[in-house]
Amino acid sequence: MKHRVVISATAKQNILEGYERAAKHAPETAARWLSRFHAALQTLSTNPERCSIAAESELVQREIRQFLFGKHRSVRRALFVIQGDEVRVLHVRRASMDTATPDELGRLE
Repeated sequence: MKHRVVISATAKQNILEGYERAAKHAPETAARWLSRFHAALQTLSTNPERCSIAAESELVQREIRQFLFGKHRSVRRALFVIQGDEVRVLHVRRASMDTATPDELGRLE
């Protein structure tokens, strides 16, 4: 089954903030990162269940999975839910950050 990957407004904003922060120091590298990250998120269209359950699942009593992207200190966690034939990316944050709050995850409908 092929899923449609939908990136929420919150997740888009998270990605943009990460890009802008990186672009201040290395614009070309940041642009390449942004392109690779978007392409990597699209791989969730096939077998999103391959990704592990995120700690945030316990907070909201819903299965939230995490997709990890990057290396070393710059690893990002894309938190998402699977809804029928859709993968909805809810929030993106550095892997080194604390667990996302329910408010950061947005609406889970």
